[in-house]
Amino acid sequence: MFHDNQSSTRKRYFIKKDFQAKFILKFCSLILGGVVISTGLLFLFSQDTLTSSFNHSRLVIENTALAILPSIVYTSLITLGLLTIATIIVTLFISHKIAGPMFRFEKELKEIGEGNLTKKIMLRNKDQAAELADCINDMTAGLHKKVSHIRTELEHILESTRKQDTPREIIEGLEHLHQEIINNLKT
Repeated sequence: MFHDNQSSTRKRYFIKKDFQAKFILKFCSLILGGVVISTGLLFLFSQDTLTSSFNHSRLVIENTALAILPSIVYTSLITLGLLTIATIIVTLFISHKIAGPMFRFEKELKEIGEGNLTKKIMLRNKDQAAELADCINDMTAGLHKKVSHIRTELEHILESTRKQDTPREIIEGLEHLHQEIINNLKT
């Protein structure tokens, strides 16, 4: 496994802000929906009952749904606020564990795509995508080995064609191909 030996904590928690903000908003929306549904159901199921209470030393009998509605709303708002704060914190840390490796993959894969077949994707051991990074590193190492072999074989072919009476245009074509491999691929 190729993993970074750097500190296991990142300095910034917002790495891919758009992704993380959408991730957090989806979970907060889910909580808001849950609070609204539970409040609505509690109000609905208490519609057909009556509640007695004392108000200014007088016995008052009223619909249970209307009697408890203010308490339901206050309780729901407090619960929503606390759960939203907790959700933001938890999803920020979870999305951080996803966004960090995504950022690293984007950065390193661009370099590999530009021809650097010696590049290794280094992630922290705790990152969720460490196994994927290892697979990509194995793939890149395999490509590096194959391209190096092709380059070596091409050099041998070039050497033999120079010693023989090979037409100049074939030698130039092979030299051009060899130069393309050297210029475009870091092996």
